[in-house]
Amino acid sequence: MDALNIAICGAEGRMGTSLQSELEARTDLQFAGGFYRDSDALDDSVDLVIDFSSPVGCMSALQAALQAEVPFVTGTTGLSDGQDRQLRDAGSSIPVLLASNFSVGINLLTGLVEQAAEAADDFDIEIFEAHHRKKVDAPSGTALSLGEAAAGARDLELEEVAQWGRKGDVGVRDDETIGFQVVRGGSIVGEHTVMLCGDDERLELTHRAEDRSIFAKGALRASAWLVEQPPGFYDMRDVLF
Repeated sequence: MDALNIAICGAEGRMGTSLQSELEARTDLQFAGGFYRDSDALDDSVDLVIDFSSPVGCMSALQAALQAEVPFVTGTTGLSDGQDRQLRDAGSSIPVLLASNFSVGINLLTGLVEQAAEAADDFDIEIFEAHHRKKVDAPSGTALSLGEAAAGARDLELEEVAQWGRKGDVGVRDDETIGFQVVRGGSIVGEHTVMLCGDDERLELTHRAEDRSIFAKGALRASAWLVEQPPGFYDMRDVLF
């Protein structure tokens, strides 16, 4: 079987270069070139698009994938509600996969958070995340996904219960609050901790990324899976489970 040709939007960025490095070791997938948001169309040989760029770049790459009728994988975070809807709507025409984090460990963590938040339903929940100094959005898409998993397990809407940091006289903590704390500095690849705090005991669920290659490997695993799927909207947990 011939290798599938992968076009990368954001090929010159951190994740784009990591993806290219990982593709060199693959025989089933190969790099078909970078795609830029001012490009008119994809080459006919492209079998799938991977996007790690910006919200604007993501939407441009999505339109190109729709025109070419090829699957689309994106890990771009910071999308607006409207951009998120465009991705989901595109799933009616092509296979689309969106993941805030392609790490296998993070996706396992998300499942554990759901179970813990439901079982320990009287424990307070706090989410901590840390990334490198060049990350532009906060909290991270992964932290938000973890918050949504915890809130959903308790039949809550994250936007209604989230506390985006604290300063001054903030009053007594509300029972349903899910707090977020953010660190940006140095070359931290990624760290996420979900704390469930009860009376006289505390559970901490932590994932630390030690090398950016785990995200690239996960994205390529998702890509190889997605090309075999019918049109639809998928996430990384569909790939794993």
